[in-house]
Amino acid sequence: MPTDFGVPPTANEIRAKVEQRLEDARSGDSVPETLRVEFRGRPIHVEVIDMPVDGLYYNPATHRVSAQRAYDPAQEEALTKDHWSESGQGYLHQLLMAKPSDPHQRDPDFEKLRQSLQDHRQNEPGLISRDGVLVNGNTRRAALKELGVQSIRVGVLPASCTWDDIRSVELSLQLRPDRRREYSYINRLMAIEEQIQQGLPLAAIAKLFHTSTPALERDTWVLGQLRDLVKRSEQGRTKLRLMDFEDAQERFAELYRTYAKEKAKDKEKADTLLEYRLAAIVLDVAKTDIRFIRTDFRENYLAHRLPEGPWDMPAESPKAVSIPGLNRSVPGPSSETAKARALTDALLRAKATQNSGTTATPEEMAEANRSMTLLEKAFDESIDAAEDAIRKQKKRLVAPDRIIAAVDDLQQCVTDLVLARGNNSLDEGAFDDTLIVLRQTLAKLSAEASKSIQLPGEGLSWLREAVADQR
Repeated sequence: MPTDFGVPPTANEIRAKVEQRLEDARSGDSVPETLRVEFRGRPIHVEVIDMPVDGLYYNPATHRVSAQRAYDPAQEEALTKDHWSESGQGYLHQLLMAKPSDPHQRDPDFEKLRQSLQDHRQNEPGLISRDGVLVNGNTRRAALKELGVQSIRVGVLPASCTWDDIRSVELSLQLRPDRRREYSYINRLMAIEEQIQQGLPLAAIAKLFHTSTPALERDTWVLGQLRDLVKRSEQGRTKLRLMDFEDAQERFAELYRTYAKEKAKDKEKADTLLEYRLAAIVLDVAKTDIRFIRTDFRENYLAHRLPEGPWDMPAESPKAVSIPGLNRSVPGPSSETAKARALTDALLRAKATQNSGTTATPEEMAEANRSMTLLEKAFDESIDAAEDAIRKQKKRLVAPDRIIAAVDDLQQCVTDLVLARGNNSLDEGAFDDTLIVLRQTLAKLSAEASKSIQLPGEGLSWLREAVADQR
């Protein structure tokens, strides 16, 4: 994607209108409205004016739909050819309203925004360059267009604003803790990658994205895996897109943690495990079920359940890989890893065919559906067998089991409260005292879990927020 998109064809007219409305705002009787933004590393206050909704342009560099642009290759080509054309801007309008994981559907969050604007009008101004490019407020403008609203309140950036400034300002506004509509998972990963490519130190990027350096290292590893999966899925006219993995955030976060631990013990086994867990993600296996895929998964559970197919052919271990310029080579992946990779590749290509719509022939679609059904059945049965074996091996309660037991007790407590309300038998004082003990215990649980888990998942993140006021 280019780094400089130039200016819209009507930039001169827009600049004249912007200057006139800025002058009108300054000469009016009321105090001009301003908006505080971070510009080139320091806060500034920019003036706010009303502009025609139809007279502005969507930002072709917006991070909000970076991954979704690949949804329709023909429209993406038209957009890339002319970012300011009616068709290119129309495609951006379509994507801004769409669900990130499936642009064929409307995003429920967009519908909430549209309803809010209809009920309460515009609470916060957007932001534009003097050429009329929306730096912030692209989605709001899409919603206002859908509602038929004629004008939009926007702050105006300084005349010296460049495309690098537009990207930086957009990120600083969209990544604020009070943001209303977050970037989708994949678009956030791509925005992080862009900052790394621009040479920004990891510590500075972590601050910008309100995260930690270890989390950034995880996110860059995940995006690398995703790009590799897309490349491996390509077969003829079909391939997967980054946006096809929008709903797999938690599964990839857990995959990263597991792979890092296993790699420290045995890299070959870790690489093999990585492939089987990637295959499970492609099959949309639940995160809790993927945990039962361990280093012995194929040997003990999957091998005798795999149907015949190209994925089950004995794979030769690749020859040593030479390192250019060093006159040295390193060993290729093991035979087991190569077989696991062949299975994942088959799944990726079948999934890409399923997602291709009318691009694939009926015969190709039928074969892809058959492969996915057979492999899904094999994985489901193998995971069930692995789960059963793992549970049988347990001889004592571990931390997750104790939490499950506590949840069962709390659910029974809900029932008891309903019954007590019916006969007015609840000892409210004793109940309140017990809740205080529960609060203290949850705070201790959060502290100890945080010491053991470097990159918290969704559950621990919730617990830490829930008990934050106890610190």
